[in-house]
Amino acid sequence: MKNKLAIAITFLMFALHCSYLAAQSSAKPRTIITTDGEIDDVDSYIRMLLYSNEFQIEGLIYSSSMWHYKGDGNGTKFTSEMEMTRKLYGEKTDLRWPGTQWMDGLIGAYDKVYPKLSTHAEGYPTADYLRSVVRVGNIDFEGEMERETAGSELIKRRLLDNNDAPIYLQAWGGTNTIARALKTIEEQYKNTPLWEQMYQKVSKKAIIYAILDQDATYKKYVEPNWPDIKVYYNANQFWCLAYPWKKAVAPPQHYLLEGKFMSDNIIHQHGPLTSMYYSWGDGQKQVGDDEHTHGDPLKMKGGMWGDFEKYDFISEGDSPAFLHLVDVGLGNLERPDYGGWGGRLVQSTTVPSRWEDGPELAEMNPLTQKMEATYPQVRWLEAIQMDFAARADWCVTDFKNANHPPKLSLKHAHSLKVKAGKTVQLEGEATDPDGQTLQAKWWQYEEAGTFKCTIKIKHGDSLKASFKMPKDIKPGETIHLILEVKDSGTPQLTRYQRVVVSG
Repeated sequence: MKNKLAIAITFLMFALHCSYLAAQSSAKPRTIITTDGEIDDVDSYIRMLLYSNEFQIEGLIYSSSMWHYKGDGNGTKFTSEMEMTRKLYGEKTDLRWPGTQWMDGLIGAYDKVYPKLSTHAEGYPTADYLRSVVRVGNIDFEGEMERETAGSELIKRRLLDNNDAPIYLQAWGGTNTIARALKTIEEQYKNTPLWEQMYQKVSKKAIIYAILDQDATYKKYVEPNWPDIKVYYNANQFWCLAYPWKKAVAPPQHYLLEGKFMSDNIIHQHGPLTSMYYSWGDGQKQVGDDEHTHGDPLKMKGGMWGDFEKYDFISEGDSPAFLHLVDVGLGNLERPDYGGWGGRLVQSTTVPSRWEDGPELAEMNPLTQKMEATYPQVRWLEAIQMDFAARADWCVTDFKNANHPPKLSLKHAHSLKVKAGKTVQLEGEATDPDGQTLQAKWWQYEEAGTFKCTIKIKHGDSLKASFKMPKDIKPGETIHLILEVKDSGTPQLTRYQRVVVSG
């Protein structure tokens, strides 16, 4: 009887998975999220669930990192391979481990808002489907990748399946469970006639989006053994959505992350899911993490990141990994050098498969008149936060009483080739699902282009604009023009189209 029940449950989970995948558009990016469960991962996870219709979630996996690991239960002592945590913690048997149940609570809360949420946009997965792709990966210690786990097995199966679409492997913690999956594939095929075929298959499919190196497995195993796997590495830009946001975001924009905005628009009166969002002084305490003191009202002042008020934003350092996958019209998914809601990354000059940020990607912040390494992410902050607020509204509000983003398209190609000195005609069209008045603006994203000079746009405040190609533009140099359209709703929502003009 037990075996029959197990078979029935397995069949049901498989059917849920197949029905969900069949309902998804082939254009939606596939993704697997690995997370160590830090409080900022929890907050990123809550926002991610509100955007879960925008991508095809194929795995939600508990993993470890230099900051969080479970231990093996035998009292084995471990010393971090990473300099910072080695100095901070020394030998430990376990470290700030939040357990493997916290996803259950969040998915349960998502289940309660799903009936409303799913009326605002197509493609939201059911809670049962999300539960069916939760797995426990390699969690015993930082960087542990010796054992095959349910999480690594899921990643391996997705990488070897018959769907050749890229899979974005988000590393919100360490890369060890991802590394273990790759190691299993290597061990299975390395000394067989199929190895070259499997190596190429996986290298073309896997794209790792990593927020810092949170263990040593990428550098020690993935890079030397899988050098052709693409890696998107964000080490600078994410800070504006992380703990030191007050230093990374200009004061005029602090309101977007301060307690009043977060409380009024996200945390309170928006249903059970966003009510679980961690914020400063909220009285919440994560089980297992003795360093989570942010919810204590007595601990909001005098910390290393500054002084905070009740319900201020704490951190969502991993959110750029999934914001990169949200299609808002910027065309950044396959071209991370274009820049988008997940920041802007450029191809390494020494490792062609690696895309990264750094000081050379600093952009001029008009609010500070300074070149800032975080501005490729900060420039979208207002639109990102307003969009988050709208999605929080979707959890509790009928379609007619909520706001939805405008829909944009171009009346010409996204890529144009025009000779120097010629006039370029730009034209977009936009509609609003709520029938609101729309405000259009064309602007040059100078840093994303290779022609480093400002152009003059005529009628840039309308859907139809033009500019003259510079006489000194060289063949192949590019100019990026962004059509930005805002609606007149509350919160105000923004979408884009990008035109890349080359000489």
